[in-house]
Amino acid sequence: MISGAGKKRRITILGSTGSIGSNTLDVVTQLGGREAFEVAALTGSGNIALLAEQAKVSGAELAVTADEGRYHDLKSALAGTGIEIAAGRSGLIEAAEREAAWVMAAIVGTAGLAPTLTAARRGADIALANKECLVSAGDLFVSAVHAGGGRLIPVDSEHSAIFQSLEDDQRHAVERIVLTASGGPFRTWTRERMAGVTAEIARAHPNWSMGLKISIGSASMFNKALEMIEAQHLFDVRPDQIEVVVHPQSIIHSMVGYRDGSVIAQLGCPDMRTAIGYALTYPDRPKLNVDRLDFAKLARLDFEAPDEERFPALRLARAAMQRGGLQGAIMNAAEETAFHAFIAGRIGFLDMADIAEAVMDRLVSVPAAAGMDDVFAADEAARAEAGDVIAAKEKAA
Repeated sequence: MISGAGKKRRITILGSTGSIGSNTLDVVTQLGGREAFEVAALTGSGNIALLAEQAKVSGAELAVTADEGRYHDLKSALAGTGIEIAAGRSGLIEAAEREAAWVMAAIVGTAGLAPTLTAARRGADIALANKECLVSAGDLFVSAVHAGGGRLIPVDSEHSAIFQSLEDDQRHAVERIVLTASGGPFRTWTRERMAGVTAEIARAHPNWSMGLKISIGSASMFNKALEMIEAQHLFDVRPDQIEVVVHPQSIIHSMVGYRDGSVIAQLGCPDMRTAIGYALTYPDRPKLNVDRLDFAKLARLDFEAPDEERFPALRLARAAMQRGGLQGAIMNAAEETAFHAFIAGRIGFLDMADIAEAVMDRLVSVPAAAGMDDVFAADEAARAEAGDVIAAKEKAA
């Protein structure tokens, strides 16, 4: 049970059927389930059976499918339960607007930006697992959280580790932030070998259990690239203060280096429920049924510098941060478009970074955003440019 039991905490999970959302519901169950929490809303996409089952078990007031065409399927699956049903973009906004003190933002991609921003503006605490909110609209999103009066608590294991390792009264003494990366399944592969990688091969992560988009993002290191940009906004550091180190065992989740030479790190077994539980009960630490580290069995912890020639996404992230403006949004939209082309078999694994770089260079002069309309316009423009680059590659093949 969570501390201070007696008054149930109202929560919403945006993206409940994905890996993060499912793990969040597991944590909620571990911490008391319906005795401790009221679930205001759950949202999913195409997995209607899972969304309906989650809504029934958790006692959710509202269930939303992002796929408007599946509204009647969800309505049928929840017939007679009394659970409200909605669909599409308006349904996601309705879920975000519903009163809930804590919102898990776990919708993958830019589709999660509008509902997460809606929840932030009304003052909810945001447990952030959606990278695009900060990558595409960092300053605007952080300002919305502050204006709403809620808290922004990172859920990505790396950013959660940094969040836990930062001493609030010593932020002025931070010298560097070190994001760890497993290196993915192709850490030791040559570019020539990676050129023949398929989506099925790329989705197999060596340490973590994740969804398709995140798994392939880990294999290409685009996830780490996005995390670099996130870290800049989350922790208000300069691009040159952000480092990446490859750590194949995924035991040290990230580190903070201080000006006295000290480095504080957060360690744990690779299990997203630890970061989720911390975000759900912050600043308390809940008792969770997760594996404990056995230091005697660890034997060794390895580290190596990332190879930005084989994994150019890291170099693109640095370029985006240095250029500023909407380069983060442009890089993200181009990579998302390339990702969908890759899993459809239209382009190769290495083409994803080439396409993102080409689009960033074409749209390098896009000015900083004055509002969210500018962010969405840049996103749309980048997707169109990426589509053109992909079509040209297909024609040349």
